Amino acid sequence: MAVTATTPDTRPSAATSPPAATSRTGTAAVTAALALLVAVLALVDLTQGTAAVGAAEVWKALTGRADPTDASVVIASRLPRAAAGLLVGTVLGAAGAALQAVCRNVLASPDTLAVNAGSYLALGLATATGVSLPLFASSGIAFAGGLAAAAVVLGLSGPGAGTVRLVLAGSALTLGLTAVTEGLLLLFPQETEGVYEWNQGSIAQNGFDGVLQMAPIGVAGVAGLLLLARRVDPLALGDDAARGLGVPVRSTRLTAVVIAALLSAAAVTLTGPIGFVGLCAPALVRPLARRFRALGRTRGSVPTAGIIGAALVLGSDVLLRAVVPADVAVTVPTGVVTSLVGAAFVIVMATRVGDSAGTAATARLRIRSRAVFLTTTALLTAAVVGVAIASVLLGDAKLLLGDVLNWAQGRAGQAITFTLDTRVPRVLAALLAGAALALAGTLVQAVTRNPLAEPGTLGVSGGAALGAVLLVTTVPMAGSWSLAGGAFAGAALSSVLVFGLAARSGFQQNRLVLVGFGVATGTTAVISLLIILTDPFNATKALTWLSGSTYGRTLPDVLPLAAVLTGGVLVAVTRRTELDLVSLDEDTPKLLGLHLERGRLGFLALSVLLTATAVAAAGTIGFVGLMAPHAARALVGRQHARVVPVAMLLGATLVCTADLVGRTVIAPAQLGAGLMTAVIGTPYFLHLLIRSRQ
Repeated sequence: MAVTATTPDTRPSAATSPPAATSRTGTAAVTAALALLVAVLALVDLTQGTAAVGAAEVWKALTGRADPTDASVVIASRLPRAAAGLLVGTVLGAAGAALQAVCRNVLASPDTLAVNAGSYLALGLATATGVSLPLFASSGIAFAGGLAAAAVVLGLSGPGAGTVRLVLAGSALTLGLTAVTEGLLLLFPQETEGVYEWNQGSIAQNGFDGVLQMAPIGVAGVAGLLLLARRVDPLALGDDAARGLGVPVRSTRLTAVVIAALLSAAAVTLTGPIGFVGLCAPALVRPLARRFRALGRTRGSVPTAGIIGAALVLGSDVLLRAVVPADVAVTVPTGVVTSLVGAAFVIVMATRVGDSAGTAATARLRIRSRAVFLTTTALLTAAVVGVAIASVLLGDAKLLLGDVLNWAQGRAGQAITFTLDTRVPRVLAALLAGAALALAGTLVQAVTRNPLAEPGTLGVSGGAALGAVLLVTTVPMAGSWSLAGGAFAGAALSSVLVFGLAARSGFQQNRLVLVGFGVATGTTAVISLLIILTDPFNATKALTWLSGSTYGRTLPDVLPLAAVLTGGVLVAVTRRTELDLVSLDEDTPKLLGLHLERGRLGFLALSVLLTATAVAAAGTIGFVGLMAPHAARALVGRQHARVVPVAMLLGATLVCTADLVGRTVIAPAQLGAGLMTAVIGTPYFLHLLIRSRQ
């Protein structure tokens, strides 16, 4: 990517700089005001909870004059909760400020660098083994996982890289790591019980033990960042200038990232991931830094971001308990609220980010012969048929082709009939969902002219998932068409937001990707909220469905997808020339008399419909809309008359293979096709990012 997002220059000119004494006084006043805000929020938080313990009882408990029951509630539950919020917010805010300074990227944070996802996977692996670990050991494991994830993201994006590259690398790695972790949760449900809820981030505590053990790590980490501040500030001038000033750039950056990962690991160990505090807190410091010079330096921004982070966490907890009834609020993690705030913040940030020349390197115009296209199509058709046959024959019970023929003629035994009645719809759902997602990805990439765009990364799949989960959890007996309608409603709302904001700037690629990332984050948070608040049966059903599982699908479940896919293919084939022109540039279609906006809107609406019905039929399956069109263009060129059928065949093969592997390799246990495609798609996506940088 050509654009580099750098931290805004906060140094006022000599003509407008406030006097030093005034600046110091103003900085002290701002710091005092923020500290007072945190104190007020902490006091309000102490008065909230399920027990009837108000401000008067809290005061009596703090002064040693309360009833023993009230004192127990305050001392054993509410004080530790407020202390955990204060500690976690401080360390995450400080870590985010340090990461943004050394990366010179306003969207760098423990979330966008996949630190939280790496810690989640590391702790999930440890929990799945059934070994009980002390808190310090858990923190060490989380630190190792988070640091490894951050190293991968920073290695792919590089210091000072554009915001889109950082977000794409971080979100792709987060999807892959989360998929592996969720696979562990499904494979080891007893050992990992409660891990999903923990991953949403809750500051609720049972005593001070955890806070007292993690507090020294937080204090030491923040102190380390302050000691490193003099070496971090020159990095804003660029690596060469910093080296000219005698700063060891590589070791400074490495040390800061390690300390930030350590702080994030301490927070994750204590409360689970509290999303986007490390992103929002430094962003709220920047407007203050424009007025008070001291806050523009690392030594001032790190502690200030820590204070603001504490205010964000405590404020989110206070807001949650003020809006939601106490008996419900106790089950809602604070991290869900901060994630929603972070999602809105990313969307707002996206409207202020400049565009780049391209999100990825422009693909070379490949001219393939007709023979290559026909050969590729024939081979892929054979692959689809072969995978479909294998999927029908293999599973917990292995069958023969003769059994299938007898079943088709109505002459099979009861056991074989039951097996094929449940297996054939699964295979059809996987094949059609893969083809639909591939076609949707092809349309999105053509309209946006962005080879790294796909329904998952743009939030469309997340919106469809939210609509379907809302229906699953509130109307468990909803039918296939109702589920498809709910998924389409969610996908339509998310796509209106994503494509609407992107269309205002002519579908600038940076804005499109960042808004999509924000919407996907917000829908994930709301889905987590729905799952946590519903009964265990619906939660398990929703989690299984979110993994991209075709389990329990019937022929009526596949009918909406088959109908929409048939219509989508007809539209794509009949308007293939227009699709080619739209994918070229802004001017060529207009010169030829085409209504560019109308055609673009129609293709996007079709991609939303395809995505929604695919999600309703087979759950959330990521990366298919990215990999299949990209591979198709590499195989047969860029003409959509050839790309569309090849991409659909590739998508059908990929999803059907993932479904087959997920239900046979570790039988009788099963993994959803979405988890398998995420494991495959994440390395491929990161490979594309590496190629685009080159």
